Amino acid sequence: MKLAGGQASAFLAKPDAGKSAILLYGMDAMRVSLKRQQVIKALVGPTADEEMRLARIEAAELRKEPSLVLDGIKAQGFFPGPRVVFVEGAGDGLAEVLQIALGDWVAGDATMVVTASSLNARSKLRKAFESNPNAVAIGIYDDPPSRADVERLAKEAKLGDLPQGAMEALMTLARTLDPGEFNQTIEKLGLYKFNDDTPITGDDIDACMPATSDANLDDAAHAIAEGRTGDVVPTLKRLSGQGISPTALCIAATRHFRTLHAATIHPQGPDTALSRARPPVFGPRKDRLIRQARRLGVAKVEKALTELMNTDLQLRSSQKSPEMALVERTFIRIAMLQRN
Repeated sequence: MKLAGGQASAFLAKPDAGKSAILLYGMDAMRVSLKRQQVIKALVGPTADEEMRLARIEAAELRKEPSLVLDGIKAQGFFPGPRVVFVEGAGDGLAEVLQIALGDWVAGDATMVVTASSLNARSKLRKAFESNPNAVAIGIYDDPPSRADVERLAKEAKLGDLPQGAMEALMTLARTLDPGEFNQTIEKLGLYKFNDDTPITGDDIDACMPATSDANLDDAAHAIAEGRTGDVVPTLKRLSGQGISPTALCIAATRHFRTLHAATIHPQGPDTALSRARPPVFGPRKDRLIRQARRLGVAKVEKALTELMNTDLQLRSSQKSPEMALVERTFIRIAMLQRN
């Protein structure tokens, strides 16, 4: 049986324990993995692994020893409760083996959960599951998490009061972060708000955003956007000592000033522009960018972008100049725009 759309989402949230097997397939391995974790947890609970009610079989192992899956679904567990046999990385080469297991399945046997990469409509593996009325096949596509998915993750993370603004911010993040990063952000937010009953704010979400290497690069961009000329050279020396190239510094500063440019020209103001950025900006960083945008104005931001683009062209040209010195001069000129 094939499920899609709302039916698939409802099944994954609350799977029918009477089904013999569930096939999850898709191009994005992370999305497939997250849905697989969701459905297994719903079938057998969070302690199934510790209680030996969850058996894992790699596709390569199953190809060598086809009896593993049938033995797995028929095995009797030491602990009471439902059981799952998880087959990872299956393909059409295992269609016959899994079809035999589907045919031999009876009530009380373990549920099979099978994952695969992208499978086209002619796939033998898909047909084996879709043609069996007691099995389910679900394609996992690159759709962002729905509101129901976000609410479920928030509930699992034991997040309490989610005001409308916080929910909208999380929905925006769900559309911009990859699934693994978004799940980690929700989990981190749950820990961040542990024993804290106050409503979740943009500052809370910003504090839990995924850490990236761009954070260090932002130090230099903030220094020049805020006119701190005395901090430019020490900051660049520190970043250079960390192995960050002049080109990377120039690209990071350009990205920063493009964000400021969008903030300065948005008809509804910088606050709206930054909230709608990709990825969105929250909390103290958002406040800082708003101050920079208002202090500089569109003309100075555009002049800074011109300086940065010219420097980027020089860095990429065949006529090689001392690259870090070139970036230093450009950054100092931009920082001095504050005084003009």
